[in-house]
Amino acid sequence: MSQCLGIIGCGNMANAIVKGLSAEKAGFQDIFVNDIAREKALTFSREYGVKAVDYETIWKECNTIILAVKPHQVREVLNLRTGGWHPGQLIISIAAGIKLASMEEATDNLLPIIRVMPNTPCLIGQGITAVAAGSKTTAADVDIAMRIFNRLGTAIKIDEKYMDAVTAVSGSGPAYVFLVVESFINAALQIGLDINMAQELVIKTMKGSLEMLEQSGEHPAVLRQDVSSPGGTTIAGIRKLEDNGIRKAFFDAVEMAYNRSIELSSDD
Repeated sequence: MSQCLGIIGCGNMANAIVKGLSAEKAGFQDIFVNDIAREKALTFSREYGVKAVDYETIWKECNTIILAVKPHQVREVLNLRTGGWHPGQLIISIAAGIKLASMEEATDNLLPIIRVMPNTPCLIGQGITAVAAGSKTTAADVDIAMRIFNRLGTAIKIDEKYMDAVTAVSGSGPAYVFLVVESFINAALQIGLDINMAQELVIKTMKGSLEMLEQSGEHPAVLRQDVSSPGGTTIAGIRKLEDNGIRKAFFDAVEMAYNRSIELSSDD
């Protein structure tokens, strides 16, 4: 079996992975891709120079395989290979809610399996990915997963028990940010700014503020206080956000997403 990476499923996250790895292949000799819709795999092949192959070739040729399919398809994909496992062949799953124990059972407890939770900024190389290792994995297996997903931003190793919380925070988090930005832009429109100016002001303000937060290492409350002059415009706006329950809204949203992730995991 060659040192190649196989990817089953050619959706958005698979696109991010292939795009992030295609230049240097992260130490793999080749990257093979497969999708039930063959045209998707062929598109990957044309755009990134990877090889579109059939399902069996992925399993026969690749020592590392990423399952980039929908959660409900994971067992179906693994069941197609039942009885044909190559011991030591590493499986990395990006499917939300599918537990390591479930995938280990589906592979007859023969294969090392790693579960990851990436987020959509991986598409531009700015993602954060949580990596949880199964019972059969080695340090070398984890290194492979970390090497792959560090090419898409930052990868962190966690215990699987935190995966539902990670899903609620960084997995779902980009949607929360987009909603806040959308609301901020709409508010700017309401007070008379045109759409282009509103978008530029809001996006650059958000981007600069986050960069400042990261570079300073300060707690966000400290930086917020620095902007909030007594009796000024900022503190008046902050008061209204607090009056309207911005903190409670985030507490409730993250808790709701967390509970939903637990529900999805229990359905596995």
